[in-house]
Amino acid sequence: MRITGTFLDEISHDIPHQNWGEAEWERDFAIMQKTGIDTVILIRCGHRRWMTFPSQTLSAKQGCFNPPLDLVDLFLRLAEKYRIDFYFGLYDSGQYWSAGQYQKEVDINLQVIDEVWARYGYRKAFKGWYLSQEVSRKTGQMTDVYASMGRHCKDISTGLPVLISPYIDGIKNVSSAEAGLSKTSTVGLAQHEKEWNEILDGIRGVVDIVAFQDGHVDYNELYDYLQVNKMLMEKHHLRCWTNCESFDRDMPIKFLPIKWEKLLLKLQAAEQAGLEKAITFEFSHFMSPNSCYLQAGHLYQRYCEHFHIQPGG
Repeated sequence: MRITGTFLDEISHDIPHQNWGEAEWERDFAIMQKTGIDTVILIRCGHRRWMTFPSQTLSAKQGCFNPPLDLVDLFLRLAEKYRIDFYFGLYDSGQYWSAGQYQKEVDINLQVIDEVWARYGYRKAFKGWYLSQEVSRKTGQMTDVYASMGRHCKDISTGLPVLISPYIDGIKNVSSAEAGLSKTSTVGLAQHEKEWNEILDGIRGVVDIVAFQDGHVDYNELYDYLQVNKMLMEKHHLRCWTNCESFDRDMPIKFLPIKWEKLLLKLQAAEQAGLEKAITFEFSHFMSPNSCYLQAGHLYQRYCEHFHIQPGG
């Protein structure tokens, strides 16, 4: 199984910004295409007061800062040029949903969806939506949040697919702000299945694709969780992708490019479990030869060697 999709981490939460402009992004899109990537997903269009495009809604409602470059327009132009599908990631307030103010998170995003579709919906590369609020458990009203936002995305765009990328409450589910690398209390396979069966039942018809992040459980547990995820998606008639993280959660420095052997092991587990597609978080920081991390270019070389890809750069 090869990686054929990647997130675009432009509004970063805990990853250092690379300060790229149009030339640097175009160089990376060209390499993505050459490497076999056919899908890019904007991780979020805004976070707290930062945003990727000059949104009148977010400026007025959230006091967001106007960006010097419309990155959504740039990504759409590059996606069109390099024949790559673009999924638009919604706004993450960084406060409402995590504080239990679920309706506020929904309300601001419904306005963002309307604005974005009016502004960019006609673009050829605009192929879907990403709900950027990530969860691991059946928490509060998050099922209703997903259902409300996903339904509006599909209604306004006449059915374009909606993607989520949740995570597993495993041994490595540790905040980036914490010093530790692991914890003792985890969800367990049976409880994970139970809770996500309930969540998926509540979002059926308004979410189309689920790509669980694969880095929060230990390597010897991963295949079992992937099998359960695949079974759940088939039961609820959803497409099952994997978010194969290309950064390492096992190192005391958060976060660096992953060891090639670990990435390969995860891709092989996803293939064995029969998952449809592998996307990653995320190519430009952790796999690209253009990355600020020297190790990312080496990971890219190992990946290209294994899959017999003529490397770009």
